[in-house]
Amino acid sequence: MEFSHPLQIGGLALPHRAVFGPMAGFTDAPCRELMAAHGAGFTVSEMVSAKALTYGDRKTAALVKAAPNGALYGVQLFGAEPEDFARAARRLLDEGFAFDFFDINMGCPAPKIVGHGPGGAGSRLMLTPELCGRITAAVVGQAGAKPVTVKMRKGWDEQHVTAVECAKACEAAGAAAIAVHARTREQMYTPGTVDLAVIGAVKQAVSIPVLGNGDVTSPETALAMVRATGCDGVMIARAALGDPWLFERVNAALEGAPAPAEPNLQARMNALRRQVTEMVEQKGEYVAMPQARAQAMHYMRGLRGAAALRRECCTLQYLTDLDRLIEKVFDEQRRAADPDDARAVPFP
Repeated sequence: MEFSHPLQIGGLALPHRAVFGPMAGFTDAPCRELMAAHGAGFTVSEMVSAKALTYGDRKTAALVKAAPNGALYGVQLFGAEPEDFARAARRLLDEGFAFDFFDINMGCPAPKIVGHGPGGAGSRLMLTPELCGRITAAVVGQAGAKPVTVKMRKGWDEQHVTAVECAKACEAAGAAAIAVHARTREQMYTPGTVDLAVIGAVKQAVSIPVLGNGDVTSPETALAMVRATGCDGVMIARAALGDPWLFERVNAALEGAPAPAEPNLQARMNALRRQVTEMVEQKGEYVAMPQARAQAMHYMRGLRGAAALRRECCTLQYLTDLDRLIEKVFDEQRRAADPDDARAVPFP
């Protein structure tokens, strides 16, 4: 299947149909900028508490702020009460935050999120499709011209597979697009458990764009999802960490373009250095470097000596530590190719 025209979400035209999904603790502004530079059709903030925004919490507001990065940008809200969503949406608009669309989290499986508020947030909302509709309507009622999208799961568990009902309720309330992670909350992120049929069922049930999510790790898996479900695009999250070039490869496959060249090791380490440097510039070394440890681990994927290098990632405290880690990366790859090579120069 090849797409030859942009995907339209409300009044927004996406340049590409592979988009970058939100992940708490990972998808900060430097991470989003990196994915946008490699072709993500849109990026989304880390999820922010609707209730905390209504209380004027500055740390929560800081998660939303972002400079233009070349891709459409959405702010994801989570919560349990429609009134909180409405007030949060209003605050974001009144205070002039720069973003292109709202996104509502109905998919997070984390215990602290599903236990949030009086009835639970995130994927817990899917136990009550009518509430999903009321929350969507609350945001749409404040959003003006900005589209509202929804990220959901297959359902709570196999006894409560409610994606179709929730999607219909959200569409009726004015949602402009829906992303479906094809696992239940009970399945969390267990590999090999993605149910493509549920994405297809949602696509058949609604007339708005549907994005498929879950185990999209390559051009082949992206194409397989689109062909099996008829979905309008794919949402990639964890698989793109440490590999922003995945968007280039998937977009080429979806658009029928030639496959791009694979990045070499120097390009991968340059991307890591740029990402962490921007994290430090925006947050300060004390805050950024502990967060950078998890980001750096993903760049070690597939390298020789990856286990030892990931242990090194856990020790990062200062930006200079990252430079030493990168030197070790080059040294490990060179020695793996030739154990007798003792050159004190970068690989290759």
